[in-house]
Amino acid sequence: MKVSAIPPIMSDIEYEILRTAKDGDINCTQALAIAKKFDISPKEVGAEIDKLGIKIHNCQLGCFE
Repeated sequence: MKVSAIPPIMSDIEYEILRTAKDGDINCTQALAIAKKFDISPKEVGAEIDKLGIKIHNCQLGCFE
């Protein structure tokens, strides 16, 4: 009997980032809104965005590296 791999569970934050991102990009305003929605720091959202391989653009505040 062949056992198939169980797909990883996506967090709500990851889902929101992927839902919001267009063409592999997300802007600073959208990323900050996600941080506020989930009551987490912009740095945490930035880490998730990086992990997903999405680029942040139009960030003039320097919240995301």
